[in-house]
Amino acid sequence: QVQLVESGGGLVQAGGSLRLSCAASGGTFSRYAMGWFRQAPGQEREFVAHISRLAFATNYADSVKGRFTISRENAQNTVYLQMNSLKPEDTAVYYCAARQGLVSIRIAEYDNWGQGTQVTVSS
Repeated sequence: QVQLVESGGGLVQAGGSLRLSCAASGGTFSRYAMGWFRQAPGQEREFVAHISRLAFATNYADSVKGRFTISRENAQNTVYLQMNSLKPEDTAVYYCAARQGLVSIRIAEYDNWGQGTQVTVSS
């Protein structure tokens, strides 16, 4: 099992940027596909982005495509989510997640989760 710790959340004005980080420990990071998910108050958790084990493939939710960029640095056991042109509807708790093998957009297919980091975008 890999342990995940997110950081980088905060309060930002609409149009601003944030970069989230997720540090992994306790496993061989390059064996894990990584995903970012988010959950707004009163809503279900939803897929945001994922990246394959060696960063050859990425995928994004339509709502963030062109604004968010997922990346990873396997030597640092870290995955990032660069968020630009933030909107109030991006306000949520953001979670990183890991699964061995192939990427997936399905929450149930991820075995390891961080505790989440709050992102609040003011209008």
